[in-house]
Amino acid sequence: MRRRRRGSGTPEPEVTMPTDGGANRILQLEEEVQQLKDAIVSHAVVDQAIGMIVALGRVSPDQGWTVLKEVSQRTNIKLRSIADMILVWGRTGALPAEVRTVLEETLDRLGPTRLPDVPPEP
Repeated sequence: MRRRRRGSGTPEPEVTMPTDGGANRILQLEEEVQQLKDAIVSHAVVDQAIGMIVALGRVSPDQGWTVLKEVSQRTNIKLRSIADMILVWGRTGALPAEVRTVLEETLDRLGPTRLPDVPPEP
């Protein structure tokens, strides 16, 4: 097996693909690894969004998860996308009106809450 040199001068093994059908298995495993990496990132985003809902909505973590799921279902927006929107909202204060309305309605059913930057009703 020939070795190439890395930028640091350390030899790097040359990658050769098996010809006995193992190449397909390697590609499948690489795809699975990428999917697992994506899932870890997505899980972190969802957990952070639940944390924001818990803190701002004064609900339990289980209720925060329920709120996130319901907002996703009622707006027909993927849960990961809703979680992203909530994190952006935490940094910028921007949240699409439809998502804000459903979030408020869902939290209101769990108890009286008022999201930050929302003027009180007259």
